[in-house]
Amino acid sequence: MTATVQQTIPGYLAGTWDIDPVHSDVGFTVRHMMVSKVRGRFARFEGQIVTGENPLESGVNASIDLASIDTNNDQRDAHIRSADFFEVEKYPTMTYTSKGVRYDGDDLILDGELTLKGVTRQVPLRLEVNGFGPDAYGGTRAGFTATADINRRDFGVNFNAAIETGGAVVADKVSIHLEIEAVLKPQ
Repeated sequence: MTATVQQTIPGYLAGTWDIDPVHSDVGFTVRHMMVSKVRGRFARFEGQIVTGENPLESGVNASIDLASIDTNNDQRDAHIRSADFFEVEKYPTMTYTSKGVRYDGDDLILDGELTLKGVTRQVPLRLEVNGFGPDAYGGTRAGFTATADINRRDFGVNFNAAIETGGAVVADKVSIHLEIEAVLKPQ
C-alpha cells in the first residue's frame, strides 16, 4: 500500500512542515437568509504537518485565532466574535488534531478532532495532496487542499433568528475549505 500511495503523490517527501499562513487560506461558507452564502476566512492560524515515511502515518496539528475572522463586514465579524457565536473572550482558538489518514475509495481522508468553544468532535477532512517541490528561497514546499462540512450546533454555536417567511438567518451547515502551503523544516 505504501508504494502505491507514494506513486500517486508526485515528489512526496517525509518530514516536518510548518504551515505558511501567507500562502494558505482557512475559510468557510454558510448559507445566509436562506438565499445566498456568506464566505469568511481567518487571517491568523498556525500549524505543523508531519508527513511519515508511510503517507498513511502522517498527521497535523493546527490552531486558528478566532478573533481574526473576516467576512468582509466589520459589524458581522464583531457579532461572530461575541457570545452569540464564537465567544472569543472565553474561547480564543479553534484547534484541529489529526488521528490518522486513510483511504475511502480513491479519496484520502484525514481523521481528526476539531475543538471549538470547548467542544471536541470528530471531523474527517477530505484531503487532496497537491504536490511537493522546491521554492524560490532554497527550501521545499508542500501543498494540500482539505474540505469538510460541520453542523455548527454540534459545537455549541446555536444563535439564530427566524425569518418572517420561514427558515433561519444562518444555516446550521458550515462548509470548511482549506488551502494549505507548508515549508519543510530543516533537519
